[in-house]
Amino acid sequence: QLKESGGGLVQPGGSLRLSCDASGSVFFTIFSIFHMAWYRQSPGKQRELVALIKSDGNTTYSDSVQGRFTISRDNAKNTVDLEMNSLKPEDTAVYYCNAEKTLSSGTKYDYWGQGTQVTVSS
Repeated sequence: QLKESGGGLVQPGGSLRLSCDASGSVFFTIFSIFHMAWYRQSPGKQRELVALIKSDGNTTYSDSVQGRFTISRDNAKNTVDLEMNSLKPEDTAVYYCNAEKTLSSGTKYDYWGQGTQVTVSS
């Protein structure tokens, strides 16, 4: 229900734009209530939060990408993008899209995409 695209090989200093399509049935009419995020995982490392955009549009970035990456969402298209600039070899990882919503009842909805590989290398 979450499908990432846009990964690939890029040279250091280059740019990539990742996109996450949340057009699956569960998101069709309620995408806007989900907090959307991008995570990444490198071999031998834990999955880490890269950027978060909440349902109210507020954004949060990890220190390692602050100022280089920009997360955005289009609630009309059910998509969330990650614009990545000034890429570094240490940005190499599989990038995952995440949708999360915890209701007042405590019920939590948590969805993940399959991931897209980003490789930064000369």
